[in-house]
Amino acid sequence: MIRGNSPYNLLIFFYILEKIMKQKLPNIIPIFPLSGVIYFPKTTLPLNVFEPRYLALVDDCMKSNKYMGMIQSKKNSSDVYSVGCLGKITQSKKTKDGITLINLIGVTRFEIKSEIKNNKNYREFEVSYDRFENDLDMETHRSDKMEKLSEKTKNFFKKNGLLLNWKEFENLGQDQRINTLAMIAPISNEEKQTILESDSIQSKTKILSEIIEFYLHEGLGNNLTIQ
Repeated sequence: MIRGNSPYNLLIFFYILEKIMKQKLPNIIPIFPLSGVIYFPKTTLPLNVFEPRYLALVDDCMKSNKYMGMIQSKKNSSDVYSVGCLGKITQSKKTKDGITLINLIGVTRFEIKSEIKNNKNYREFEVSYDRFENDLDMETHRSDKMEKLSEKTKNFFKKNGLLLNWKEFENLGQDQRINTLAMIAPISNEEKQTILESDSIQSKTKILSEIIEFYLHEGLGNNLTIQ
């Protein structure tokens, strides 16, 4: 996501996001559960969709409001976590080999209320956005610990061989910065889920800072590289 964030692309990103924020959000949404994919508001997520049930999900979304929910599935289970992120498909392209390429823009987190019985190949849930109403605010929320976190994260990324265009990254608002760091940091999926479920930017910043501090202290991490 960061690689494509030129000032021009950022303007387009927020123009699209602002238009989405003014729309009424659906209370019942199709869910795409993926283990290891933690998705945050005000970020973008490209996906290659090839399973028949999720190809059907994307086709149905494109015929309606283009909204779909991304949520992490639990290990060795059909269960999913209670909190995920609503995305809107902004691009969709079918390839000759039957794969559909889509791009999602993160709108807001949601909390699952109940699963809806349907006759479809994919799952649908009734959800609530009330707990995360600040996600729909276009104003940038601030944390006084963000700058310290950025410096700590630079050191953490460097130790793990993970590259990021920090100059372009600094052009982002604080909400988008903390969400992006939480998405791409080489930390566990459970830790990312904890950050996703944190209500405020202050709590997200605090949790991520503590996690990175632990990894730096322990000398842990994965050797990952983002071009």
